[in-house]
Amino acid sequence: MALPPVTTGMAVTFGLVFAALALFVSEKLPPDVTAIGVLVALAVLEPLTQVSPVEALSGFGSAATLTVLAMYILSEGVQRTGIVERLGLFLGRITGGEERRLLAATVSTTGLSAGFVNNTPVVAVFIPMVTGLAEQAGISRSRLLMPLSFAAMLGGKLTLIGTASNLIASDLAVELLDRGPIGMFEFTPLGVVVLVVGIAYLLTVGRYLVPERVAADTDLTEAYELEDHLSLVTVREDSPFVGQSVHEVQETIDGEEDIRADLLRIEREGEGVIAATTDRIVEAGDALVIRSTLRDLNRLVERYTLRQFPREVVTEEDLLGERGQLVEAVVLPDSDLVGTSIGESILTRRLDTTVLAVKREGGLLREDLRERRLRAGDTLLLQTTPAAARYLTDTDDLALLREPKRPVDFDELEPEPLSPRTPVALGTLVGVILLAALDLLPIVIAALGGVFVMLATDCLSTRQAYDAVSWNVIFLLAGILPLGVALQRTGGAALVASLFAEVSIYVPTLALLGVVFLVSGLVAALITPVAMTVLMVPVAVDTASQVGSDGFAFLLAVLFAGGAAFATPIGYQTNLMVYGPGGYRFTDFTRVGLPLQLLLAVVVTLGIAVIYGV
Repeated sequence: MALPPVTTGMAVTFGLVFAALALFVSEKLPPDVTAIGVLVALAVLEPLTQVSPVEALSGFGSAATLTVLAMYILSEGVQRTGIVERLGLFLGRITGGEERRLLAATVSTTGLSAGFVNNTPVVAVFIPMVTGLAEQAGISRSRLLMPLSFAAMLGGKLTLIGTASNLIASDLAVELLDRGPIGMFEFTPLGVVVLVVGIAYLLTVGRYLVPERVAADTDLTEAYELEDHLSLVTVREDSPFVGQSVHEVQETIDGEEDIRADLLRIEREGEGVIAATTDRIVEAGDALVIRSTLRDLNRLVERYTLRQFPREVVTEEDLLGERGQLVEAVVLPDSDLVGTSIGESILTRRLDTTVLAVKREGGLLREDLRERRLRAGDTLLLQTTPAAARYLTDTDDLALLREPKRPVDFDELEPEPLSPRTPVALGTLVGVILLAALDLLPIVIAALGGVFVMLATDCLSTRQAYDAVSWNVIFLLAGILPLGVALQRTGGAALVASLFAEVSIYVPTLALLGVVFLVSGLVAALITPVAMTVLMVPVAVDTASQVGSDGFAFLLAVLFAGGAAFATPIGYQTNLMVYGPGGYRFTDFTRVGLPLQLLLAVVVTLGIAVIYGV
């Protein structure tokens, strides 16, 4: 089978693809920024890419893009009813603290919810609930958080509206195949099989592969390895700090070019106060909790006449004070904190909150934190106040993990009352699903109609609706869709398909379908399922055409591969959200996720052949 010749247009398009892939993987730029750059390049290079400026901008008006936007708003309306929190509370009451039962309830509930509500807010709501359940049961939260994310990914393949990549695949099916959009429940039979097999794996083999990275009763200062960064000192009578306010003391320290240190707590006569919340005047004999390196502490002690307690270990109790608490929180993908430096963020400037340490991609950041820019998925150890913690969670900037040492009795905990708009919000979502499922309206029109109903009935305010949208995902979609057009127009998709078709000489078509699933899943694990779907669906359909197979079967392989990006924490945002809270290492996702990906390659391939035909 001869390969088509490589043209200049192909070479340019492949160059853009590889540049985009490199930027996606390296994270030198945010994915949405990369996508917009690709869009501009496609239009500028129109003679070679064969994508006009109008076509380059068509992604913003794509039915998939608009449907994803609408589903974010509909999901927010349902989430604000309080129904998801009630599900979590129900889990706490029925599991009784038994690990296997708790794991089964968590993955089942999450998987089913993710089929109808965007899985990112579902995971954001369940992270603190699952963390609390784990602590009450005396088990490591690491044992539950990775399965939570994997279940959300599996559940996203139950219905067409489960994930953004499903909707993109539906749009491409219309464009590339002689058929209409994919039906709401057209691939649900296979989705159910995948979810059941995935849950069975997580409850058996996966249960023994998921590591216990965070011990159930670990002191937070130990969990973040702060022992060598926290010290207790007392103020001598002749110290220059005597008579200064706490704020002035910190300003004095900040003025030293060779000292980096933060005053965290001041204690006098057994009464401790968080430094960020007080302007108390320092007196001789006051005990100060300082965060710094040992070198900087020695300079501070010598320069400002302090006395150090060299054998004193500072624990999390020593960091608490009147009206203070020590909490962990995850930076959500759509948070306004993403991209801001800690020193310039609202945490430091307005909320009397100190970031003590950051867990990022399996590592710990404890020095020079003020200059660090926050990323989605960062887990922060915060010294804060209850009011500040509530504000941050209410604004959807952070998912707050439960405060330690304050166990919750789920049998006695009363849920917040449901919103009076609950019937309207749930009814609207059900109505959208039914209208689309019965082909009474295109899904994009049904979803936008649902948005109108939620706004008109005050289920959501206009501001809440705009805030609910993951605009980075919308711009990623709009920017990357024209790249798929360029691959088709220039023949690049056909060239890659020819390489896949060469494999068919040595293996049967069914095995080739499995290869497409595996390759697509591995690509998704590196560059997100959305980008993978745009790039791989044209290739898969062309491959099917060249080997005389059903294009829809190969499209379904790519669609399901988009929910199988288990092998890395960076491919899917729910993996990123549990990465820090679970204390995982990068290789933990490979160890647990790769066997599941291989298992699903067999299940999905056989399932497509039996249910839809190849």
